[in-house]
Amino acid sequence: MCGIAGYISNKKPTKKILKKMTDRIAYRGPDAEGFYLDDLCALGHRRLSIIDLSVSGNQPIYNENKDIVIVFNGEIYNYVELRDALIKKNHQFYTSTDTEVLIHGYEEWGHDLPKKLRGMYAFAIWDKKKKELYLARDEWGIKPLYYYQNDNNFLFASEIKAFLDHPDFQKEFNESILSAYLCFNSTPTEETFFKNVYRVEPGHQIIYKSGKIKKGRFFKMEFEETEEAHDKIVEKINQAMENSVKYHEIADVEVGSFLSSGIDSSYLVSLAKPDKTFTVGYDNPKYDEISYAKDLTDKLGIANTAKKITKEEYMKSFPKIMYHMDEPLADPSAIALYFVAEIASKEVKVVTSGEGADEFFGGYNTYKEEIDQAWYMKIPFPLRRMASFFASLFPEVRGFNFIYRRGKKLEDYNIGLGRIFRDEEAMKIVKPKNQMHTKDIVAPFYAEYKKNSNIVKRQVIDYYFWLVRDFLHAVDRNTMMFGLEARTPFLDKKVYEVARKLPINAKINKTTTKPALREAAKKVIPNDSYKKKKLGFPVPLREWIKEEDLYSEIKEKFNSEIANKYFDIKRINKLLEQHKNGKKDCYKKVWTIYTFIVWYQQFFEN
Repeated sequence: MCGIAGYISNKKPTKKILKKMTDRIAYRGPDAEGFYLDDLCALGHRRLSIIDLSVSGNQPIYNENKDIVIVFNGEIYNYVELRDALIKKNHQFYTSTDTEVLIHGYEEWGHDLPKKLRGMYAFAIWDKKKKELYLARDEWGIKPLYYYQNDNNFLFASEIKAFLDHPDFQKEFNESILSAYLCFNSTPTEETFFKNVYRVEPGHQIIYKSGKIKKGRFFKMEFEETEEAHDKIVEKINQAMENSVKYHEIADVEVGSFLSSGIDSSYLVSLAKPDKTFTVGYDNPKYDEISYAKDLTDKLGIANTAKKITKEEYMKSFPKIMYHMDEPLADPSAIALYFVAEIASKEVKVVTSGEGADEFFGGYNTYKEEIDQAWYMKIPFPLRRMASFFASLFPEVRGFNFIYRRGKKLEDYNIGLGRIFRDEEAMKIVKPKNQMHTKDIVAPFYAEYKKNSNIVKRQVIDYYFWLVRDFLHAVDRNTMMFGLEARTPFLDKKVYEVARKLPINAKINKTTTKPALREAAKKVIPNDSYKKKKLGFPVPLREWIKEEDLYSEIKEKFNSEIANKYFDIKRINKLLEQHKNGKKDCYKKVWTIYTFIVWYQQFFEN
């Protein structure tokens, strides 16, 4: 795992600029650095050594003629098979790295290269003959990749902050997505909070040549809900997971694992049985997963290192974490990931993590609405729509929000699991006008999957707007800031091929979520984790915000110049007071606004 950065310029690139860009993200690759420069192109690399630990594995790496050069961040798990196939086609290798497989793979398959890969990756290939830069990001969105263009330059990097050290980068705040951020709790668009900075979307590639950008897509998730015997489905899941875990353990260093109390990480740990696992929790037993994790590791006979996070260290670390996130991310569990990554990095260089299981196998309780609320859906739509309208006029009440939702079409209200604000409220709170509407952001996805079931539509929306923008983003940043590589065995081609064909009753039923996965996990997990609801590194923020120290800190931020510039101060203070006084549970809304202000300070004030 590594960090990459580079640029193409009308002016001859310099190593001084390139090194500053890579130094900014040096924590992603503390083991080595490397550079390539010619009259047009500059490619920089920071290396975290995982496979082929020798200096021969340092990047950039070239083809035989040295007219094609690559910098790469990620792991290609099927690189041995691809290497053998390329050798048979007379390609010559001088390293044992997966990076060199990519360079020869590009020579052989061109822009179809990503279709051959099994892994996680973001890479940049400079073709000197064509004077063409080729960027690609893995189909799952595990590894990040950004780009920026102005009149004279095209910049790319693993993290946005690398652009700050290029003298021609113009740092400007993009206020048009602020309302959407309040709804999603993360940045939901291809554009970012920095003007003219864009993310390469999962399964997409960028070709830059002669000042022009050409975007392409090499992968689309496709679902085909196929009826099959339950026992056969369970067996296929087990086989795919065993195979994926085996491939995700390929490394020349020790591989550990994050471990919570839920089924996903427990399943991975029970399959892999790593020597070391890592867990975090809190003093409040309602939010503590340590005892559950230790019960599992004791039964498996493996080690578990655990840490209890205090409110004081949680808040002290928060500004630093927001800097590393590049953009505001208001998921409280993202901060918990920082602490579990910190303790893991002291003992291993690679960990596995359980992201992707809920999106692939139907793990969220919202999916059960399609069964639990089937009775309500029998009411004629005009009546449900009328009830929804009247529900929208009143404050949100837990347990009755379904009346608001189910009087609308799924695509008119569902933006994924992480919705914080409704659009109407967010628009009133945000001062800048011309804000994006969340319905317009998710509309292309609903249009693309219009022939699929509502369950599949929910899975797709949660995948791209919850998993990719939130969980995977947080996992990458929190692990890489400690030079730690995180691998996600659920996000694998073999696992996906099984998951995409699951019938609805294998994903949800009247009693539980992801029943087929639970049955598969039950075969290997030695305790009751297979049937436990996922907590996912929960945080006691709801209680903390009511305590005087954190309440005062947030109140100060809510009355700052930044808050006054971007928000209706009266409205946001009302949210804080309602939560403090126990009149209304507003902690998620309060935290989302507070997160933005702290993030903004890191990049536009400090």
